[in-house]
Amino acid sequence: MTDDVLKDIESFILKKVSKTKIPSVSVSVVDRDGEVWSRAYGFRDLERGLPAKTTTLYGVGSVTKSFTCLSVMLLQEEGKLSVDDPVEKHLPLELRVKGESVRIWHLMTHSSGIPALAYAEALIRGVVGEENSWISISDCDDMYAFLRKAGEWGEFRPGEKHFYLNEGYVLLGCIVERVSGKSFVDFVHERVLQPLGMSRSYFRREDVESDGDYAVPYVIPEGGKPQPSSYPWGIAADGGLISNVHDLGRYLRMYLNKGVLDGREVVPRRVVEGMVKPRIPVSGRVFGDEKYGFGWFITERFHGERLVFHGGSVLVYTAWVGFLPDRGLGVVLLANASGYLLSYLGMDVLSLLIREES
Repeated sequence: MTDDVLKDIESFILKKVSKTKIPSVSVSVVDRDGEVWSRAYGFRDLERGLPAKTTTLYGVGSVTKSFTCLSVMLLQEEGKLSVDDPVEKHLPLELRVKGESVRIWHLMTHSSGIPALAYAEALIRGVVGEENSWISISDCDDMYAFLRKAGEWGEFRPGEKHFYLNEGYVLLGCIVERVSGKSFVDFVHERVLQPLGMSRSYFRREDVESDGDYAVPYVIPEGGKPQPSSYPWGIAADGGLISNVHDLGRYLRMYLNKGVLDGREVVPRRVVEGMVKPRIPVSGRVFGDEKYGFGWFITERFHGERLVFHGGSVLVYTAWVGFLPDRGLGVVLLANASGYLLSYLGMDVLSLLIREES
């Protein structure tokens, strides 16, 4: 990248950070060969005056969803399940909508037909203090009970329409556990994070606290200053990963290289291609053609190119990752508050990079 492009990127990020009062933002740009550039702005801990670093850990929210789908796809590669299997084949939950079985791929694409039930949203708002109560769901059995009658609330046939459903991803985590015989967290660690060299990506509180280099989670009251808050520990398959821009950059490079990282295949090419295949049209589209794959949004209209991306938010942390498969570029953005859509920032960074290469 030229100095002029770097200045443009830094200027844009600093302007947004200062305008929104977000305590810190960490960013990384990668290509197929490695990390091109990374920076951190602001403070990971305002009270102690600790600056953010590119190594600083943040919660990534729904960016976790592609890791969950990748876990399912790896189990399919082993012949232990098929994404076409009905959910009830692997879980003690008969999930039917409009008389049709909900299948694993319906959960992966948010197309079960079941409307959003707001379990995760209520939990997060309760933990950070925006609501006084929420439904306590601590394990898979609780989720089965919560969803026992969910099929009756379905509005469309499975596979017909996109309805963003966090609960569906909780069920995917339960399927991974049942089929693999391991906890979801252990499976992702052993089969995804370790092979990718994502050595500082965690789900468990004790691992994050032992690491030490993490951003304090903040909420920003309207018109007020950032206030330290709490993280909703306990979420996992639907949005519980905590990571840093370097590790997530490695994750994007694996996609840019169709499953190869550091000269070796860590994920089969057909799995990667299956993950980013556009499957279900998304409502509320920005580009007009967005579809959802397996844990990824996909558009073909980002400056005439394909963009694969996903954002994440748990209110006290926000994240955005996106990559251009044909151009071989990717961007990671992480912040320790909400208040500005990092998707805009990420797409602006990619736009500046495209402009440089044009």
